[in-house]
Amino acid sequence: MAYRDLRDYIRTLEERGLLHRIKAEVDPILEISAITDRICKSRQGGKALYFEKVKGSAFPVVTNIFGSFERMCLALEISKLDDVAARIEELMNQAPPKTLFEKLAMLPKLFEFSKYLPKTVKSAPCQEVVEKDDPDLGKFPILKCWPGDGQPDDEGRFITLPMVFTRDPESGRPNCGMYRIHVYDKNTTGMHWHIHKDGARHYDKYLARKQRMPVSIAVGSDPAVIYAATAPLPAAVDEMLFAGFLRREPVEMVKCITSDIEVPANSELVIEGYVDPEESRIEGPFGDHTGFYSSADLYPVFHVTCITHRKDLVYPTTIVGKPPMEDCYMAKATERIFLPLMRLDFPEIKDINLPMEGVFHNCCIISIKKSYPGHAKKIIHGLWGKGQMMFAKLLIVVDDDVDVQDLSYTAWRVLNNVDWKRDVVVADGPLDDLDHSANFPRYGSKMGVDATRKTREEGMTREWPQELFMSDEMKKHVDSRWKEYGL
Repeated sequence: MAYRDLRDYIRTLEERGLLHRIKAEVDPILEISAITDRICKSRQGGKALYFEKVKGSAFPVVTNIFGSFERMCLALEISKLDDVAARIEELMNQAPPKTLFEKLAMLPKLFEFSKYLPKTVKSAPCQEVVEKDDPDLGKFPILKCWPGDGQPDDEGRFITLPMVFTRDPESGRPNCGMYRIHVYDKNTTGMHWHIHKDGARHYDKYLARKQRMPVSIAVGSDPAVIYAATAPLPAAVDEMLFAGFLRREPVEMVKCITSDIEVPANSELVIEGYVDPEESRIEGPFGDHTGFYSSADLYPVFHVTCITHRKDLVYPTTIVGKPPMEDCYMAKATERIFLPLMRLDFPEIKDINLPMEGVFHNCCIISIKKSYPGHAKKIIHGLWGKGQMMFAKLLIVVDDDVDVQDLSYTAWRVLNNVDWKRDVVVADGPLDDLDHSANFPRYGSKMGVDATRKTREEGMTREWPQELFMSDEMKKHVDSRWKEYGL
């Protein structure tokens, strides 16, 4: 059964011994971040942290709720991250029915998927308290994460785990993305959506119409809904439908008080408002998931018109920085869950690995079943043309007998298999907004490395050597005598 809300998930974490309550009063300015950062970098990601007393606010703070492989699986109610990928693969592998009996056999699965569509309710826990006259963000325990965050005229506080809901003014299609929110004062914030994101595309359409854009920010929901806001879904796929698929139950949505935007009914906090397309302001800097501060720049301004929340609100937040951090485990979930979608276009792909040190977009290692000369380079160019893979600064392609999850073995194979002049592809193209190494914002060079075995057609003039392996017979012989060796 799906988690009812965030607090249901928190109870489960506590029952499993995966949450630690801190009863001492803590400061939302840097102190909570410093504690969480240290815990995130402890063995296996440490525990989730529940701060009961936060200086300057009546509401508790919870951090690191996704910050381990165990908690990430618990959040999605699975035993291993590949379980979701297996469900997606099963749906995609259904061959078109040829007979009436095949069509009838598919009905249960089609009906199952239709059950995940979000449904609208009239009343919701997230609207227990409604503040329209003088909404004030200052009452909530919003964190300052790193010393250099923000501008001199503000406190440098950022909402770091927001679900930002917008709607396409042409199609009416909703979108939910996770874009950090820089709090300027009690009722205005920055809106940090990158130009490549769906929220920014909606904004561009409102800009062309010279109309105010309604936006709602939800904070805190059940974990599948929170994760879905981060998922790199195609624009046509509703994140709340995907969340319903993950949790195996539809997400209940409620209409906002001051707009037609719908948000998850089980949210802890909802901030309603609008973005004026004619207005922008310096947003940032912010200590980001790259481990560096992302630069301050002009972004749209969000004006708060209404705040609704639960009476006993629990404020969830995340700290990003040098890996490993909580978002790294969310990214590893994405790596596993979306592998079947990559195989739709590239069925030869066996596995991928996005190392945490690559902070999502800096490195991707791919193993393939190589079938012809230049196959690896075809994969490199193909992936650069697909969705968020266009941001990958380094693509390394290896043969399918390489376990890309074993980084030590993979590095050995790559470093031995590559002739740098023959096997390296360098190209220019779009980069992630947070990339600071390129000469220009959002544009620069990227590299592909073909570390597969080479054929004569690829310019290899010698026979490819065999890898060293001990014989199975000798391994069994040594196994049988191991105790005799006294080792």
